[in-house]
Amino acid sequence: MKSRAFRGLAVLSLAAALLAFTPSALRASDHADPMNLTDPYANITGLFIFPKGDQLILVFNVRRALTNPKPYKLSDYRYVVNFDLTTPVSFDNVEDRMRYGGTVITPEKLHADASITILLNDDATLKEITPRNLKAEIAKVFTGVRDDPFIFPRFFKKNVISMVMSIPMAAFPGQQDFILWGNTYKGDKQFDHVGRSIRSQLPRFEALNTLQPKDHVAELMKLQKKWNDISDWLKSFKEWWTAQIAALIETNFLIRKYDLKPDVMYYTSRFPPGFPNGRQLPDDVSAQVCQTGDCILQELSFIEGGWPRAVVNDKPFLDDWPYVAEQFPDSPEAAPPTRSIYPYIVAAVLLVAFISWAVIEIIRRLILFLLVKWRRRPAVAT
Repeated sequence: MKSRAFRGLAVLSLAAALLAFTPSALRASDHADPMNLTDPYANITGLFIFPKGDQLILVFNVRRALTNPKPYKLSDYRYVVNFDLTTPVSFDNVEDRMRYGGTVITPEKLHADASITILLNDDATLKEITPRNLKAEIAKVFTGVRDDPFIFPRFFKKNVISMVMSIPMAAFPGQQDFILWGNTYKGDKQFDHVGRSIRSQLPRFEALNTLQPKDHVAELMKLQKKWNDISDWLKSFKEWWTAQIAALIETNFLIRKYDLKPDVMYYTSRFPPGFPNGRQLPDDVSAQVCQTGDCILQELSFIEGGWPRAVVNDKPFLDDWPYVAEQFPDSPEAAPPTRSIYPYIVAAVLLVAFISWAVIEIIRRLILFLLVKWRRRPAVAT
């Protein structure tokens, strides 16, 4: 019993230590991200780009699992979509094309040649939109509460705050290849990032949320070394539970060899539109990313949604502007849990400490008893 208690405490302690090693960006999160979400209105839930006639439709969604009625707390935030139009992109690597949509040649040179910044009022209406370096005016803008288009059971019958823009192709004259990403800011602080769909929702990529794409590969290389070192260290012990923690790291945090790419979205007119060449509203991205190695959300969609797995949105998309489906009715959101696990951890530590003290005290008293008894024994006659 005592050995089990010590083993349990060791696992808890090591898990806590591992969490201490994780970057502070874990507090930012995307959509289905399992990590803690401290600022829901900075939370990005999706980035879409697809052509419609002579227009590019851009959809930028924030605030996951929304059901509360207005007003919201939106006026403190900036929502920005960035376009890199000059950093070279290759489509020769078939693996990269299937997983990411393309390959950026010099990731450390990624930059925003153009951008669109949106400010919202607290009722989700448009306060201000500021395009930068677009060669034509944005044709239409919609902002408001809409159904979450993410095909994932946890977010069915939930809403998001959606920003939809219709941008003339003439805004990007002669442009065939696009690199784009989205960010949210509160003041000057970057809270969240989105590039390729699903990617920044995965635990191993949380550190990218507060970085610009030009810094992503360097950060991923650091994380790759750190988690490899921790995993190898845990595997060097004979205990079964260290191997189990190493396995947990391997599936959730270990940086794969194909991960050393910046988190951006590619869109090109060279190929038909649809994920990973941009993203259209009906794209079942959870299933599509699973085909190239990231199946966490695919598994969760079976666990939470049952079988057969849902492969279409829970509400039909619109054929015309603004394309995203109408919102679900407002309803009070469930209150977050108020209990903390820390009292249980403290109680477990105190219990183990008490048991350890009791065992040591018993041993000490037994030794003293034996010593006293030995000294009092009668002398042997000679």
